[in-house]
Amino acid sequence: MKLSAKVKAGLDKKFQKVSQTPASPDFFTAIHDYIEYIEGNEALATSLSQRVKINRELNIPTKYDYLKKIYQGLEDINSKSDADLGHARYAVIIELNRIRNKEASESNSIWKKRELFRKLAGEVHERLSVYLSEPA
Repeated sequence: MKLSAKVKAGLDKKFQKVSQTPASPDFFTAIHDYIEYIEGNEALATSLSQRVKINRELNIPTKYDYLKKIYQGLEDINSKSDADLGHARYAVIIELNRIRNKEASESNSIWKKRELFRKLAGEVHERLSVYLSEPA
């Protein structure tokens, strides 16, 4: 599917921020903004579906889910909900808060995997770029 050049340019701009931001709390915010951009465009989010054979072969949905955990964690930090989020989401919130408070260490699993997250974002972006360049 061919999306507008504006959508592709916006996606590329968000990805450049992910790829160029040094390891810091801002890096995780850049991932959040990148995923938010994808989720805000139904065609982009759908293109990463498990239903697409090449996505399954490249394990794109799983990689995207890792990035979405960061997105959801930052959303949860900024939310004042009393809802029970579950252990996994609370664990992500705690680790992201430690990074935000500059208490990052190699014992923090999210901090330790920061370069993996950068790599995963690159693989997801590559798949989206192929999708965007396919004829309608």
